Amino acid sequence: MAETFASRLEKLSLQAAKAVSWWTYPSSLEKLDIDENHSLWASYTPDYQRNAPLKGDTTADLAIIGGGFTGTSAAYHFSKHFPEKRCIILEAKALANGASGRNGGMMLNWINGITDESDEMTKRVYDFTNSGIDMITGLIQEHNLDVSFRRDGSMEVFTNQERAEKAHQEAEHLQSIGVPVKFFTSDEIRPHINLTNVYGATVDMNEGQLNGAQYIRAMKPILESQGVEIYEDTPVLKINEGADVVLTTPQGQVRAKAIVLATNGYTGKLGYFRKAIFPLHSHVFATPPLTEEQKQQVGWHSLSGYSDDLDRISYSSMTREGNIVFGGGSNQSYAYLYNNKTAYRANATSAFSKMQHTQTEYLPTAKGLPVSHRWTGTLAISLRRNCSIGVLRNRVFYGLGYSGHGVTLANLAGKVIVDIYGGNTEEAKQHEWYNQDFAPIPLEPFRWIGYHGFTRLTGRSPRT
Repeated sequence: MAETFASRLEKLSLQAAKAVSWWTYPSSLEKLDIDENHSLWASYTPDYQRNAPLKGDTTADLAIIGGGFTGTSAAYHFSKHFPEKRCIILEAKALANGASGRNGGMMLNWINGITDESDEMTKRVYDFTNSGIDMITGLIQEHNLDVSFRRDGSMEVFTNQERAEKAHQEAEHLQSIGVPVKFFTSDEIRPHINLTNVYGATVDMNEGQLNGAQYIRAMKPILESQGVEIYEDTPVLKINEGADVVLTTPQGQVRAKAIVLATNGYTGKLGYFRKAIFPLHSHVFATPPLTEEQKQQVGWHSLSGYSDDLDRISYSSMTREGNIVFGGGSNQSYAYLYNNKTAYRANATSAFSKMQHTQTEYLPTAKGLPVSHRWTGTLAISLRRNCSIGVLRNRVFYGLGYSGHGVTLANLAGKVIVDIYGGNTEEAKQHEWYNQDFAPIPLEPFRWIGYHGFTRLTGRSPRT
């Protein structure tokens, strides 16, 4: 098959990245900037009270930087397995302030960046991610948490006949190896969600949708009851690895035996994985809760959500309360800012307008629906879209690069990190994401030039 211009440009970008991977853009010229979470998800926790920031010096067996899915999951499993050890969370703003509280809300199976080398690997990846969704819903039920979620399936829709036919064959093969994915024709899709311009879909009834801010903040008293100390409004300004790992915060210092980098798109600001990932800003909007009459008019009758098969991926979900959430659909839906900026403060009116137009291409009956929330979340994107969970120097644990599947993967990462900490690496070593290397991405100014050159020349944005 002839090599396409886009694939050739991707190869050249990778070659260029490797060629200039020595380039060191001074980290002192980059600032950690974190804005407040004004997402739909956060609006469902209006009475949330932040903990006081850390003041003074303290010690910990495990210090977790970041209070999102990865950090709170690691704290939960660590305090369960090692109740005698001291565990603290340092969160720069409030729990669930980052991507965990600003995503599209979809709990998905599979892992981006992993190739299907065998049926055994395919089944292992599916079972692993599905166990993550089981874990999330299981904790909600075990602790009787007041969290909005649904697990009644989602689908990937295909926008041309050829890809739909290939997806049909793939779904049949997946069923033959024990992966419960179904294929719907366009006529079979519409009784669930009345989508247009689609030719078929693969449906996974094990997937769902979750309000991440509600979930994390509802877990807070559970963590504290297990002895976890949580400090909010406590950004980590500097990390020094010596006999212990010393974390400097605005009003104090932590001396820890080990740490967890649970900061995903913000991780480069701590001096780690600076050439591995870059912060990508993803725009999302949501409607107010629809009435039952509006749901009937729109034609959204069942299933928690859908995504498409395009590089400029569109995705949408409906909450238990009836809000329609939509993200993606164009290059404007994503943004990379010079100097690896970690907060998006520009006017995104044109991006949201384009996104609403894309939404109506799939769901024409949604035209004219009011929008109650618009927000932007910061993701960690790697060149190959792969994630990695592992440990550096036996004391710096991490999980990052989830590329759109973070609801499931980040919660799993917390559990995996604790397994690795405890020396139980047998299962982790079976997976490609364990201590997975990242292709190097050059730092500025090559990073900004490469991202914008690629997206403008090819019309493609990162498939997250």
